[in-house]
Amino acid sequence: MLTKTQAIVLHSLKYGETRLIVDMFTRSYGRLSFIVNIPKSSKAKVKKQLFQPLTLLEIEVDVRQKVQLQKLSDVRLAAPFLSIPFNPHKLSISLFVAEFLYYALRSEQRNELLYDYMESSILWLDGQDGHYANFHLVFLMRLSRFLGFYPNLDDYEAGDYFDLRESVFLPSPPVHRDFLHPEEAQKVQLMMRMDYSTMHLFKMSHEERNRLLEVSLTYYRLHLPDFPEMKSVGVLQELYQ
Repeated sequence: MLTKTQAIVLHSLKYGETRLIVDMFTRSYGRLSFIVNIPKSSKAKVKKQLFQPLTLLEIEVDVRQKVQLQKLSDVRLAAPFLSIPFNPHKLSISLFVAEFLYYALRSEQRNELLYDYMESSILWLDGQDGHYANFHLVFLMRLSRFLGFYPNLDDYEAGDYFDLRESVFLPSPPVHRDFLHPEEAQKVQLMMRMDYSTMHLFKMSHEERNRLLEVSLTYYRLHLPDFPEMKSVGVLQELYQ
């Protein structure tokens, strides 16, 4: 049965001369992969530009449970971007976020709250004129709430360590090496309490911002199996040199 749903493009790969394999996170079905025909005609409705990372789409699909690559019956832009493709800083952030989600959501099922969080975050970034340098950090930290390993901030007390494996704040360091000392633990808990509208109030040096990114990725690797090294991290870090 044909169903309409919203979708966010995570990744696309050229497959032959006129086809793409596209991974999306949909509001109604969670993560799905598609085989998409891209006609060569300039007048064709379906164009490869529709499948750039983080593009917000409305699609129509007849989902087959045992089919690895679904087929689209219809696709159109849900919300055209105003700034992300044209702003080098925002574009670098969006490419990082898309690559991150491509790995983090590999087996994610339907989760409408997660979808809504992703969509509203992307639209917020697209609409901002400034004060978005910490966007990727806040996005990653708050995303962990939807994936099941968001720490209990109510347990935090000044001077605590943060156990990256167990997602808890502790008065003394754990016996393993995957933890943060009190200075960094304090910064992490503060960032986790912030949202997009207030994160610019948290002043950080380039080194501190890149260190928090490194910590965030380590945290995800400890909680998500087979999370690889990301190609876009270097580009993103260069923005904050």
